[in-house]
Amino acid sequence: MKGSPARRRTTKTASPESGSSRAGRFVRQQGGPEGYSAFIPSPLPPDPPLVFDPELREALERASHALGRLDGVSASLEPDLLLYMYVRKEAVLSSQIEGTQSTLTDLLQYENAEAPGVPQEDVREVSRYVAALQHGFDRLRGGMPISLRLIREVHGVLVRDGRGGNQAPGEFRRSQNWIGGSRPGKARFVPPPPHEMLTALANLEKFLHDERERTPPLIKAGLAHVQFETIHPFLDGNGRVGRLLITLLLCAEEVLSQPFLYLSLYFKQNRADYYDALQRVRTHGDWEGWLSFYLVGMEEVATQATATARALLSLFEADRARVQKVGRGAASALSVYEFLRRKIIVSIPRAAEASGLSRPTVTAALERLSGLGITREITGKARDRQFVYSEQLKVLEEGIDE
Repeated sequence: MKGSPARRRTTKTASPESGSSRAGRFVRQQGGPEGYSAFIPSPLPPDPPLVFDPELREALERASHALGRLDGVSASLEPDLLLYMYVRKEAVLSSQIEGTQSTLTDLLQYENAEAPGVPQEDVREVSRYVAALQHGFDRLRGGMPISLRLIREVHGVLVRDGRGGNQAPGEFRRSQNWIGGSRPGKARFVPPPPHEMLTALANLEKFLHDERERTPPLIKAGLAHVQFETIHPFLDGNGRVGRLLITLLLCAEEVLSQPFLYLSLYFKQNRADYYDALQRVRTHGDWEGWLSFYLVGMEEVATQATATARALLSLFEADRARVQKVGRGAASALSVYEFLRRKIIVSIPRAAEASGLSRPTVTAALERLSGLGITREITGKARDRQFVYSEQLKVLEEGIDE
């Protein structure tokens, strides 16, 4: 799934050398041996307004239709099951962008039994992403709007007790940060200083609440992501929170009934184009170029997610029918199978506890499932064995290691 690079538009905006653009301005700051220029974003929506030429309008329509298809097909698969799987896939992808080495298998094994040999800190970091997304979605279902308060809460869950745990979890920064380089004067990009950051955040919240004007949800999510990344309000975890913001905003705006869509795979596979599109907004005010890149990603990811949901439905239907035909022991095998497809990787004790069956019965059921080629043992040990639903994992892992 390779996306198209952001389009290069000829827009009547200031050049980066002039220190300002349609998206904001670079302001010289004192500090370090050479000083530096920090970017102060202008309030959203953009001014002059966005220009929707036929190509961009078509991209918006295609993305909207793809999201509608995804929401429709996902309704035929148990929401909790799809949510469980997709949240974990997104957690792995988003954390890989930040440099972790964990795989989806690592995360599932960790959640199942904290298996030895798994890179524990990396996996814990991915697990915290799962918790952060779930916290944000639960708060939305409880009636909390998308707001700075919710963003801070999500950040607090994301980085607490982790590598960023000493970076003020849930608190906006009080010092200057930067992206790339050893100091602001050598950085690739410098966000607004703290006093300007608070104003920018307040303006972002007003935009999220449509206080100036109503913005279509898909466009709002795309603009808000760039603005959040530009403000960079935390000392750590900004990229992950910024990617979460897209999904949570689409849920808050009821574009999606569940958080089933994640752009991390698209951003990961098109990383250079992603960073280039973000930077062109800042230097050239090229909001339309960013939206072109972003909407292509929305369409591709939603289309792939729809195909994945359909593949899983087909897989579950076929395998359930095979289990039902095993004869003696079919009932217990089916009970264990239902637990397996919800967790993908299971241990005998966990499966016994969840199904209410004895461990010998669960062991026999897993052996029947292995005989059908549905599951396989992955530890190679006589004790503390774990079993994976191979084909389901294969469907979900598509694109993760690219």
